[in-house]
Amino acid sequence: MIVVAHRGASAYAPENTVAALRAARERGADMAEIDIRQTADGAFVVMHDSSLRRTTDVADVFPERRSFNVADFTLAEIRRLDAGAWFGPGFAGERVPTLNESLAVLREEGLGALVELKVHRRDRGMARRLAQELSTDPHWRAAGAEGRLILQSFDWVMLREIAAAAPALHTAALGKTYGRYGLRRIAQYARLINPHHLRVSAPYVRHAHAQGLAMFGWTANNDQAIRRLIRDGVDGIITDYPDRVHRTLLAA
Repeated sequence: MIVVAHRGASAYAPENTVAALRAARERGADMAEIDIRQTADGAFVVMHDSSLRRTTDVADVFPERRSFNVADFTLAEIRRLDAGAWFGPGFAGERVPTLNESLAVLREEGLGALVELKVHRRDRGMARRLAQELSTDPHWRAAGAEGRLILQSFDWVMLREIAAAAPALHTAALGKTYGRYGLRRIAQYARLINPHHLRVSAPYVRHAHAQGLAMFGWTANNDQAIRRLIRDGVDGIITDYPDRVHRTLLAA
């Protein structure tokens, strides 16, 4: 069972920050899930929402801007933002990390990476650039072949583009529950199918495994949901509380 810290250990530190990634290892995670978006100048930054408003002080730093979308800001502008104070005063000064900065922290902490591509505008060239970026570093190239680096997305067109550009990289399809035929199609370009935990059942896990697909359930945070995913036989659990999953596994 692989324990994946959702947006880092986001119950204990501001999501998708270096602090959350470091907390993931402390809380017993094997991997950390991060969300990435592309800036106006083509950089990949770690941010879940399309807007910077919820998790940064963008409205204070750039009060004159009409849009707070990540895609409308350059990397230099995003680096000026505080991405930690909203969570608590002890995290004031945390910044929005780039993909490469986050991967460097995960490597240092000995964690795998589940990278979710958020798509504002579909761009096949962006998918190819991301595949190349993930394949450049020898450590992550090897991790990608071993399944310790996985790229997932709800946009399956982009996912197929990435799978074609970097066939050794493990990819995961996000989305609704699919029958056997749908799973067979997904298995042509993905190694995993990752549904919401409420869509997971033991038969669904068996059907996925029969097509050669692994399954991670997200985002299971309470003990009942965690125990059910373990019982249903998933290969990994994505959670804001990796320590709860770790504790449940030890008690099993």
